Amino acid sequence: MDKTKPYEISRHMVWEAYKLVKANNGAAGVDDESIQEFEANLKDNLYKIWNRMSSGSYFPPPVKAVEIPKKNGGVRILGVPTVSDRIAQMTVKLYFEPLVEPIFHPDSYGYRPRKSAIDAVRVTRTRCWRYDWVLEFDIKGLFDNIDHEMLMKAVRKHTDCPWVLLYIERWLKAPFQMKDGSKRERIAGTPQGGVISPVLANLFMHYTFDKWMGNKHAQNPWARYADDAVIHCRTNEEAEQLLEKLKERFKQCKLELHPEKTRIVYCKDDDRKGDHPETKFDFLGYTFRPRRSKNRWGKYFINFTPAVSNKACKAMRQTIRGWRMHLKPDLGIYDLSRMFNASVRGWINYYGHFYKSQLYTVLRHMNDALVKWARRKYKKLERHKTRAIRWLGRLAKNVPELFAHWRLGILPAAG
Repeated sequence: MDKTKPYEISRHMVWEAYKLVKANNGAAGVDDESIQEFEANLKDNLYKIWNRMSSGSYFPPPVKAVEIPKKNGGVRILGVPTVSDRIAQMTVKLYFEPLVEPIFHPDSYGYRPRKSAIDAVRVTRTRCWRYDWVLEFDIKGLFDNIDHEMLMKAVRKHTDCPWVLLYIERWLKAPFQMKDGSKRERIAGTPQGGVISPVLANLFMHYTFDKWMGNKHAQNPWARYADDAVIHCRTNEEAEQLLEKLKERFKQCKLELHPEKTRIVYCKDDDRKGDHPETKFDFLGYTFRPRRSKNRWGKYFINFTPAVSNKACKAMRQTIRGWRMHLKPDLGIYDLSRMFNASVRGWINYYGHFYKSQLYTVLRHMNDALVKWARRKYKKLERHKTRAIRWLGRLAKNVPELFAHWRLGILPAAG
């Protein structure tokens, strides 16, 4: 530790931060420097970050604004900090996150160690069986609209460490650099894409929503993943009253509920006879709705349960089409497996937890794309679709480890 520096920041922490940033990979920021380029002069670059942070002279560069198209139209602005800035942010996160993580609510699932979106889907599924009504809500532009003054008040509640406070304030004010090179000042929000942003957003939501629910509506369980949440209610009236109070609460905290993504839903099943216009909702890529299920004695019944959403299926099919496998006849089947199997495995691992059969249409679409590829690659299969399907089906039986869905037994088959 260097006693001549105003701030005591351990070099080891900067090194740990670098390793975590490297593991996350990520795109270059406004300076166009990649991780590999940063590593060409690693020792000096890390020393520079530590030296500037320790002396209080570290000023974050502008954040590169990247437009990401939203599924329902419009764009979301993602902020990409430079590699150096990500390491600086990670250094602060390593110090600050352990201070706030223990106070966070067990039902806050987004961007937290040892918690996942699937945990949130699982607990919501169980609660939908116990509670007849769900209030589903989404916050309009959470990362863009967090009030800086309120957020810093929450940060100060958990640390008085001067360098942590100094750099968090500087990151909140760092401008966006737009595609045309112009800079846009930021008066609210914490950029989605910043390393420190998820912890700050969770802290803001802890006081805005999580703690407020515990104090005012302890009888209503809920699950939240960042800006996406569901609350369980016993009656429609209770849900309607809670919605009004929720709007009021968010207004106090300078946030707004998304009108199209906020609704009251009736969890209809065999035992719930009432009617309501809304009997389904989407949460974290799953659609919860009444579905035909089989109990352990083989008897069918209607159960309110999650399965992969149509929106997610459509996105996966579009991804498969975007791979344009039929235009890669120069590649072998092992090459395709190396390129695309990790994605297929990821889909099965995430969307295969509940009502897996709903995912099969996407996996069959993958088989169709492979059949198209085979017909382009091999002359003898070009005009014989059935022959191509049989050839691929035999391959899938002999080498099922090539594609994750083949191991599930979803093999190419003549229709």
